[in-house]
Amino acid sequence: MGFAPRTPDQLLERQRLGTLQVCTALDFRRRAASSSLEQAYADTDVLAAASCDFTDQGQIWISLGPCDPPLRIRQARLGGISAGGGYGAAELCLPLGGSSDDPQRRGGIHVLDELLQGEQPLLELQGEGTTLQPRRELQTALASDQLSQARLLLARGITENGVVAVSSREGLLASPFGGLLGPFGNALFSGCGARSIGLTMPGLHQLGAGSAVLVAGGRGHVLGPGGGHQPQTRRQASGHARAPGASLALSVAVSELNRQWIRPCWFDGHGAAALVAVAAPVLLLGEQEARQAAVPDEELEAPVLDYSIPRRIRPGFGTVSYGELMAGAIQVDGQRIPAAPACSLKLADSLARELVMQLQDGRFPLPARLEPLSQQGRLHPLEG
Repeated sequence: MGFAPRTPDQLLERQRLGTLQVCTALDFRRRAASSSLEQAYADTDVLAAASCDFTDQGQIWISLGPCDPPLRIRQARLGGISAGGGYGAAELCLPLGGSSDDPQRRGGIHVLDELLQGEQPLLELQGEGTTLQPRRELQTALASDQLSQARLLLARGITENGVVAVSSREGLLASPFGGLLGPFGNALFSGCGARSIGLTMPGLHQLGAGSAVLVAGGRGHVLGPGGGHQPQTRRQASGHARAPGASLALSVAVSELNRQWIRPCWFDGHGAAALVAVAAPVLLLGEQEARQAAVPDEELEAPVLDYSIPRRIRPGFGTVSYGELMAGAIQVDGQRIPAAPACSLKLADSLARELVMQLQDGRFPLPARLEPLSQQGRLHPLEG
Protein backbone atom coordinates (compact mmCIF):
# COMPACT_ATOMS: atom_id res chain seq x y z
CA MET A 1 0.00 0.00 0.00
CA GLY A 2 2.79 2.44 0.96
CA PHE A 3 2.56 6.18 1.59
CA ALA A 4 1.60 7.87 -1.65
CA PRO A 5 2.66 11.51 -1.29
CA ARG A 6 0.03 14.24 -1.40
CA THR A 7 0.16 17.97 -2.04
CA PRO A 8 -1.80 20.72 -0.31
CA ASP A 9 -3.45 21.51 -3.65
CA GLN A 10 -4.75 17.94 -3.91
CA LEU A 11 -6.25 18.17 -0.43
CA LEU A 12 -7.80 21.55 -1.24
CA GLU A 13 -9.49 19.97 -4.26
CA ARG A 14 -10.80 17.10 -2.13
CA GLN A 15 -12.20 19.62 0.32
CA ARG A 16 -13.90 21.47 -2.55
CA LEU A 17 -15.44 18.21 -3.82
CA GLY A 18 -16.55 17.17 -0.33
CA THR A 19 -14.34 14.05 -0.28
CA LEU A 20 -11.75 15.23 2.26
CA GLN A 21 -11.09 12.53 4.90
CA VAL A 22 -10.71 14.12 8.34
CA CYS A 23 -10.45 12.77 11.88
CA THR A 24 -9.08 13.92 15.23
CA ALA A 25 -5.46 13.34 16.19
CA LEU A 26 -6.52 10.79 18.82
CA ASP A 27 -8.72 8.89 16.35
CA PHE A 28 -5.82 8.66 13.89
CA ARG A 29 -3.61 7.11 16.54
CA ARG A 30 -6.34 4.59 17.32
CA ARG A 31 -6.68 3.73 13.63
CA ALA A 32 -2.93 3.21 13.31
CA ALA A 33 -2.86 0.99 16.40
CA SER A 34 -5.88 -1.13 15.42
CA SER A 35 -4.92 -1.76 11.77
CA SER A 36 -1.67 -0.39 10.33
CA LEU A 37 -0.08 2.98 9.82
CA GLU A 38 -0.31 2.58 6.04
CA GLN A 39 -4.04 1.86 6.20
CA ALA A 40 -4.65 4.75 8.62
CA TYR A 41 -2.77 7.07 6.25
CA ALA A 42 -4.76 5.86 3.24
CA ASP A 43 -8.02 6.54 5.12
CA THR A 44 -7.05 10.01 6.41
CA ASP A 45 -6.07 13.26 4.69
CA VAL A 46 -6.15 15.77 7.53
CA LEU A 47 -6.10 15.62 11.33
CA ALA A 48 -7.73 18.01 13.79
CA ALA A 49 -5.41 18.46 16.78
CA ALA A 50 -6.30 20.58 19.81
CA SER A 51 -5.13 21.79 23.20
CA CYS A 52 -6.85 23.65 26.02
CA ASP A 53 -4.44 25.30 28.42
CA PHE A 54 -4.49 27.98 31.11
CA THR A 55 -2.84 31.28 30.19
CA ASP A 56 -2.55 34.81 31.47
CA GLN A 57 -0.16 35.82 28.69
CA GLY A 58 -2.43 37.86 26.48
CA GLN A 59 -4.40 41.06 26.01
CA ILE A 60 -7.81 42.20 24.81
CA TRP A 61 -7.31 45.02 22.32
CA ILE A 62 -10.35 47.27 21.99
CA SER A 63 -11.05 50.09 19.55
CA LEU A 64 -13.85 52.41 20.63
CA GLY A 65 -15.84 54.87 18.58
CA PRO A 66 -15.32 58.61 19.19
CA CYS A 67 -17.26 60.51 21.83
CA ASP A 68 -18.47 64.10 21.60
CA PRO A 69 -16.59 66.20 22.45
CA PRO A 70 -13.62 63.97 21.51
CA LEU A 71 -11.43 62.39 24.19
CA ARG A 72 -7.86 61.19 23.76
CA ILE A 73 -7.56 58.15 26.05
CA ARG A 74 -4.63 58.10 28.46
CA GLN A 75 -6.03 56.02 31.35
CA ALA A 76 -8.95 53.63 31.45
CA ARG A 77 -10.78 51.07 33.56
CA LEU A 78 -13.20 48.53 32.17
CA GLY A 79 -15.27 46.42 34.54
CA GLY A 80 -13.01 47.57 37.38
CA ILE A 81 -9.82 46.40 35.62
CA SER A 82 -7.11 48.90 34.67
CA ALA A 83 -6.49 49.11 30.93
CA GLY A 84 -3.67 50.77 29.07
CA GLY A 85 -4.41 53.79 26.89
CA GLY A 86 -2.35 55.88 24.52
CA TYR A 87 -2.40 53.41 21.61
CA GLY A 88 -4.60 55.80 19.64
CA ALA A 89 -7.24 58.38 20.35
CA ALA A 90 -9.89 55.74 21.12
CA GLU A 91 -8.04 52.48 21.68
CA LEU A 92 -7.16 50.60 24.83
CA CYS A 93 -5.56 47.33 25.86
CA LEU A 94 -6.86 45.16 28.71
CA PRO A 95 -4.52 42.52 30.22
CA LEU A 96 -5.96 39.02 30.16
CA GLY A 97 -4.74 38.12 33.63
CA GLY A 98 -5.01 39.94 36.94
CA SER A 99 -3.11 40.63 40.14
CA SER A 100 -2.93 37.88 42.75
CA ASP A 101 -3.93 40.37 45.49
CA ASP A 102 -7.08 41.64 43.76
CA PRO A 103 -9.83 41.40 46.41
CA GLN A 104 -12.44 40.94 43.64
CA ARG A 105 -10.48 37.98 42.18
CA ARG A 106 -10.89 39.35 38.66
CA GLY A 107 -8.83 39.93 35.56
CA GLY A 108 -9.39 41.00 32.00
CA ILE A 109 -10.68 37.53 31.12
CA HIS A 110 -13.60 38.06 33.52
CA VAL A 111 -14.51 41.32 31.75
CA LEU A 112 -14.28 39.54 28.39
CA ASP A 113 -16.59 36.81 29.70
CA GLU A 114 -19.12 39.43 30.77
CA LEU A 115 -19.06 41.00 27.30
CA LEU A 116 -19.58 37.56 25.72
CA GLN A 117 -22.60 37.03 28.00
CA GLY A 118 -24.15 40.30 26.85
CA GLU A 119 -23.46 42.21 30.05
CA GLN A 120 -22.37 45.86 30.00
CA PRO A 121 -19.34 46.52 32.24
CA LEU A 122 -18.60 50.07 33.34
CA LEU A 123 -16.10 51.94 31.15
CA GLU A 124 -14.20 54.79 32.83
CA LEU A 125 -11.94 56.93 30.64
CA GLN A 126 -9.54 59.79 31.36
CA GLY A 127 -7.97 61.94 28.67
CA GLU A 128 -5.18 64.51 28.63
CA GLY A 129 -7.31 67.32 27.20
CA THR A 130 -5.97 68.78 23.96
CA THR A 131 -7.30 71.49 21.67
CA LEU A 132 -8.88 68.97 19.30
CA GLN A 133 -9.75 66.41 22.03
CA PRO A 134 -10.83 68.58 24.98
CA ARG A 135 -12.83 66.05 26.99
CA ARG A 136 -11.05 64.79 30.11
CA GLU A 137 -13.44 62.18 31.55
CA LEU A 138 -16.13 59.77 30.42
CA GLN A 139 -18.15 57.07 32.19
CA THR A 140 -20.52 54.78 30.35
CA ALA A 141 -21.76 51.20 30.21
CA LEU A 142 -20.09 49.32 27.35
CA ALA A 143 -21.90 46.63 25.35
CA SER A 144 -20.15 44.25 22.97
CA ASP A 145 -22.04 45.66 19.97
CA GLN A 146 -20.56 49.11 20.72
CA LEU A 147 -17.02 47.91 20.03
CA SER A 148 -15.68 49.15 16.72
CA GLN A 149 -13.05 46.42 16.83
CA ALA A 150 -12.00 44.03 19.58
CA ARG A 151 -9.47 41.23 19.38
CA LEU A 152 -8.07 38.66 21.78
CA LEU A 153 -4.28 38.44 21.45
CA LEU A 154 -2.55 35.38 22.93
CA ALA A 155 1.22 35.71 23.34
CA ARG A 156 1.63 31.93 23.72
CA GLY A 157 -1.49 30.57 22.07
CA ILE A 158 0.16 27.33 20.95
CA THR A 159 3.25 25.62 22.37
CA GLU A 160 4.79 22.34 21.27
CA ASN A 161 4.70 20.71 24.67
CA GLY A 162 3.90 21.36 28.30
CA VAL A 163 5.59 20.77 31.63
CA VAL A 164 4.90 18.73 34.74
CA ALA A 165 4.98 20.87 37.89
CA VAL A 166 5.91 19.48 41.33
CA SER A 167 7.04 21.03 44.61
CA SER A 168 9.80 19.83 46.95
CA ARG A 169 8.82 22.40 49.60
CA GLU A 170 6.70 21.66 52.65
CA GLY A 171 3.10 22.82 52.49
CA LEU A 172 0.93 24.22 49.70
CA LEU A 173 2.60 26.17 46.88
CA ALA A 174 0.59 28.52 44.64
CA SER A 175 1.49 28.09 40.97
CA PRO A 176 0.12 29.10 37.55
CA PHE A 177 -1.22 25.52 37.27
CA GLY A 178 -2.95 25.32 40.63
CA GLY A 179 -1.95 24.26 44.13
CA LEU A 180 1.13 22.03 44.47
CA LEU A 181 1.42 19.94 47.63
CA GLY A 182 4.90 19.32 48.97
CA PRO A 183 7.16 17.67 49.31
CA PHE A 184 6.10 15.81 46.14
CA GLY A 185 2.47 15.46 47.15
CA ASN A 186 1.05 15.87 43.65
CA ALA A 187 1.97 16.70 40.05
CA LEU A 188 0.11 18.98 37.62
CA PHE A 189 0.78 18.72 33.88
CA SER A 190 0.05 21.51 31.41
CA GLY A 191 0.27 19.65 28.08
CA CYS A 192 -2.59 17.76 26.42
CA GLY A 193 -0.38 14.96 25.10
CA ALA A 194 -1.12 13.05 21.90
CA ARG A 195 -4.27 15.05 21.12
CA SER A 196 -2.33 18.34 21.09
CA ILE A 197 -1.18 20.39 18.12
CA GLY A 198 2.52 20.46 19.00
CA LEU A 199 2.81 16.73 19.69
CA THR A 200 0.93 15.88 16.48
CA MET A 201 2.91 18.39 14.38
CA PRO A 202 6.49 18.57 15.78
CA GLY A 203 8.09 21.95 15.26
CA LEU A 204 4.68 23.43 14.35
CA HIS A 205 6.18 23.32 10.85
CA GLN A 206 2.89 23.64 8.95
CA LEU A 207 1.97 26.87 10.75
CA GLY A 208 3.33 30.37 10.21
CA ALA A 209 2.26 34.00 10.12
CA GLY A 210 -1.21 34.14 8.59
CA SER A 211 -2.15 30.50 9.15
CA ALA A 212 -5.78 29.97 10.19
CA VAL A 213 -6.43 28.29 13.55
CA LEU A 214 -9.60 27.74 15.57
CA VAL A 215 -9.43 29.76 18.81
CA ALA A 216 -12.28 29.17 21.27
CA GLY A 217 -14.60 28.40 18.37
CA GLY A 218 -13.63 31.43 16.30
CA ARG A 219 -11.40 31.54 13.25
CA GLY A 220 -8.18 33.20 14.33
CA HIS A 221 -4.75 33.58 12.80
CA VAL A 222 -1.12 33.05 13.69
CA LEU A 223 0.75 36.32 14.20
CA GLY A 224 4.20 34.72 14.29
CA PRO A 225 6.54 33.22 16.92
CA GLY A 226 5.15 33.49 20.43
CA GLY A 227 6.68 34.23 23.82
CA GLY A 228 9.46 31.84 24.83
CA HIS A 229 9.76 30.50 21.25
CA GLN A 230 12.56 27.91 21.38
CA PRO A 231 12.39 25.67 18.28
CA GLN A 232 15.89 24.29 18.95
CA THR A 233 14.77 22.58 22.15
CA ARG A 234 15.74 19.00 23.07
CA ARG A 235 13.85 16.46 20.98
CA GLN A 236 13.11 12.76 20.87
CA ALA A 237 14.35 10.64 17.97
CA SER A 238 10.84 11.00 16.48
CA GLY A 239 11.25 14.80 16.36
CA HIS A 240 8.82 15.51 19.21
CA ALA A 241 9.86 18.19 21.71
CA ARG A 242 10.91 17.14 25.21
CA ALA A 243 10.07 20.65 26.51
CA PRO A 244 7.68 23.48 25.52
CA GLY A 245 9.75 24.22 22.37
CA ALA A 246 8.30 26.34 19.57
CA SER A 247 5.41 28.67 20.34
CA LEU A 248 2.95 30.79 18.36
CA ALA A 249 1.19 34.08 19.06
CA LEU A 250 -2.47 34.15 17.98
CA SER A 251 -5.16 36.71 17.24
CA VAL A 252 -8.95 36.27 17.02
CA ALA A 253 -11.89 38.67 16.89
CA VAL A 254 -13.83 38.82 20.16
CA SER A 255 -17.09 38.59 18.20
CA GLU A 256 -16.01 35.12 16.98
CA LEU A 257 -15.42 33.63 20.45
CA ASN A 258 -17.69 30.99 21.94
CA ARG A 259 -17.93 30.79 25.75
CA GLN A 260 -18.01 27.01 25.48
CA TRP A 261 -14.25 27.05 24.76
CA ILE A 262 -12.96 30.00 26.77
CA ARG A 263 -13.42 30.15 30.55
CA PRO A 264 -12.31 32.66 33.22
CA CYS A 265 -10.56 31.22 36.25
CA TRP A 266 -8.63 32.25 39.32
CA PHE A 267 -5.56 30.70 40.96
CA ASP A 268 -5.05 31.59 44.62
CA GLY A 269 -1.64 33.16 45.05
CA HIS A 270 -1.19 33.66 41.29
CA GLY A 271 -4.18 35.57 39.91
CA ALA A 272 -6.61 35.44 37.00
CA ALA A 273 -6.09 33.35 33.90
CA ALA A 274 -8.07 32.08 30.94
CA LEU A 275 -8.71 28.49 29.94
CA VAL A 276 -8.63 28.65 26.12
CA ALA A 277 -9.12 25.82 23.64
CA VAL A 278 -7.20 26.04 20.34
CA ALA A 279 -7.34 23.63 17.38
CA ALA A 280 -5.45 23.43 14.09
CA PRO A 281 -5.49 21.15 11.03
CA VAL A 282 -2.49 18.89 10.38
CA LEU A 283 -2.02 17.78 6.77
CA LEU A 284 -0.83 14.21 6.21
CA LEU A 285 1.33 14.75 3.12
CA GLY A 286 3.56 11.70 3.42
CA GLU A 287 5.13 9.06 5.61
CA GLN A 288 6.98 11.42 7.95
CA GLU A 289 3.83 13.35 8.94
CA ALA A 290 1.93 10.09 9.40
CA ARG A 291 4.60 8.49 11.59
CA GLN A 292 4.94 11.55 13.79
CA ALA A 293 1.17 11.90 14.16
CA ALA A 294 0.84 8.22 15.14
CA VAL A 295 3.18 8.31 18.17
CA PRO A 296 1.02 7.46 21.23
CA ASP A 297 0.95 9.04 24.69
CA GLU A 298 3.11 6.20 26.02
CA GLU A 299 6.02 7.37 23.82
CA LEU A 300 5.62 11.14 24.25
CA GLU A 301 7.47 12.88 27.07
CA ALA A 302 7.18 16.00 29.23
CA PRO A 303 9.78 17.46 31.66
CA VAL A 304 9.21 17.36 35.43
CA LEU A 305 10.20 20.66 37.08
CA ASP A 306 10.38 21.76 40.71
CA TYR A 307 8.30 24.95 40.95
CA SER A 308 9.21 25.55 44.59
CA ILE A 309 12.50 27.06 43.38
CA PRO A 310 11.73 30.63 42.16
CA ARG A 311 14.52 30.77 39.58
CA ARG A 312 14.66 31.07 35.80
CA ILE A 313 16.19 27.59 35.54
CA ARG A 314 14.38 25.20 37.88
CA PRO A 315 15.68 21.84 39.10
CA GLY A 316 14.37 19.01 36.95
CA PHE A 317 13.63 15.35 37.53
CA GLY A 318 13.97 14.11 33.97
CA THR A 319 10.93 13.37 31.83
CA VAL A 320 7.85 11.17 32.19
CA SER A 321 5.52 9.83 29.52
CA TYR A 322 2.06 11.18 28.84
CA GLY A 323 0.88 7.60 29.20
CA GLU A 324 1.84 7.76 32.88
CA LEU A 325 0.36 11.24 33.26
CA MET A 326 -2.95 10.24 31.70
CA ALA A 327 -3.03 7.15 33.94
CA GLY A 328 -2.87 9.44 36.97
CA ALA A 329 0.49 8.76 38.63
CA ILE A 330 4.21 9.24 38.00
CA GLN A 331 7.51 8.35 39.66
CA VAL A 332 9.53 11.34 40.93
CA ASP A 333 12.72 10.99 42.95
CA GLY A 334 11.79 7.41 43.79
CA GLN A 335 8.27 8.31 44.92
CA ARG A 336 4.97 7.52 43.23
CA ILE A 337 2.78 10.62 43.25
CA PRO A 338 -0.67 11.39 41.81
CA ALA A 339 -0.82 13.43 38.61
CA ALA A 340 -3.69 15.56 37.27
CA PRO A 341 -4.11 17.76 34.19
CA ALA A 342 -3.71 21.54 34.49
CA CYS A 343 -5.58 21.80 31.19
CA SER A 344 -8.92 20.57 29.86
CA LEU A 345 -8.75 17.37 27.83
CA LYS A 346 -12.55 17.43 27.46
CA LEU A 347 -12.68 20.91 25.91
CA ALA A 348 -9.70 20.12 23.67
CA ASP A 349 -11.49 17.03 22.35
CA SER A 350 -14.76 18.86 21.75
CA LEU A 351 -13.03 21.66 19.81
CA ALA A 352 -11.13 19.06 17.75
CA ARG A 353 -14.46 17.48 16.79
CA GLU A 354 -15.80 20.92 15.86
CA LEU A 355 -12.79 21.47 13.60
CA VAL A 356 -13.36 18.08 11.94
CA MET A 357 -16.89 19.15 10.97
CA GLN A 358 -15.76 22.55 9.72
CA LEU A 359 -13.00 21.01 7.59
CA GLN A 360 -15.32 18.41 6.11
CA ASP A 361 -18.01 20.90 5.07
CA GLY A 362 -15.51 23.49 3.81
CA ARG A 363 -16.14 26.15 6.47
CA PHE A 364 -12.52 26.09 7.66
CA PRO A 365 -9.61 26.56 5.24
CA LEU A 366 -6.72 24.15 4.96
CA PRO A 367 -3.41 25.66 6.10
CA ALA A 368 -2.06 28.45 3.93
CA ARG A 369 1.25 29.34 5.56
CA LEU A 370 1.96 32.89 4.42
CA GLU A 371 5.34 33.07 6.15
CA PRO A 372 7.35 30.14 7.56
CA LEU A 373 7.77 30.00 11.33
CA SER A 374 11.15 31.34 12.39
CA GLN A 375 13.64 28.72 13.52
CA GLN A 376 15.55 31.34 15.49
CA GLY A 377 14.62 31.74 19.11
CA ARG A 378 16.12 31.41 22.56
CA LEU A 379 15.68 32.98 25.96
CA HIS A 380 17.75 36.09 26.65
CA PRO A 381 17.83 36.44 30.45
CA LEU A 382 17.62 39.90 32.01
CA GLU A 383 20.69 40.68 34.11
CA GLY A 384 20.94 43.41 36.70
